[in-house]
Formats: sequence, C-alpha cells, structure tokens
Amino acid sequence: MRQMTSVDREAGYELLKTGSIVNFEIVKTDIHEGPDSAEFSVEIQLAFPPDSEAEENDLQWGAFGFFFVIGTLSFADARPREASMIDYVENDEFQLGDFVSGLCWEGAALRFRADYLRGRRMKTDFVLRPDGSGKLTTTGRGMTPLRW
Repeated sequence: MRQMTSVDREAGYELLKTGSIVNFEIVKTDIHEGPDSAEFSVEIQLAFPPDSEAEENDLQWGAFGFFFVIGTLSFADARPREASMIDYVENDEFQLGDFVSGLCWEGAALRFRADYLRGRRMKTDFVLRPDGSGKLTTTGRGMTPLRW
C-alpha cells in the first residue's frame, strides 16, 4: 500500500467537499438478477437538474468531486472476495491515483470504473453524461449503493 501524501489527502478532501454538495435526483432504481443470488447488480439512474438561475447543472463544476465521493464510498464499503483477501488491508484509503486510474472518456460521457482495488471488490461503474444524466451500476455489492 502506497502512503498518501498530505497534498494528495488535502486534494481528496477538497474533492469530497465539492462532490458532497452536488445537487442530484434518483430517477430510477433497478435490481438485475445475476448468475447466482449474490451476484445481482444495482442500477441507479440519476439526474442533475439545472440551477434555475444559471441554467446549468452542478456537473459543470462538481463532476470530478461527485465521482470521487462515489469512489470513496464504494471503496470504503468494498470487501475482499476469495483470492483478493491476500491484498486486502483493513485501514486502507481510496486515493487520488485510484480515482484517476478509473476515469475515462467514453463517447461524450465521463466514466469511472473500478473492479478490484487493493483486495477490495468494488465492481462499480459510474457514467455522467453532458445532458445532466448519470448511471451508477454495482455488481455483487448488495444494496449498499442505495445508502450512498
């Protein structure tokens, strides 16, 4: 496990502060069955309504922070599964490098994707689109994403 520098930690705190004030709505929640009862996925459709005065949504300034909040919550809730126990560290933290390595552009959408990270089974996929919509999908994580 790489130690987090104070600069990384401070930047992470700023992203958490920004992301925690982003205005969003849960539009729809679906549970999709998997190959066995523990492997179902939770899909949450999100909307980021425009600010009535500025006519822009909070993603204009808060998308990276919102992604970081979801990544941090997913990492904190994730547990090892089978062989991943070898890499699992109980008091580990989600880091900026973890966040950046999970980001990509896909078409016109910004996506964060994390599978296994340092022994934690995250199985989290999150997409934000320019139209102010988003989709969070987790697999094999139970109902915890509904509490995030």
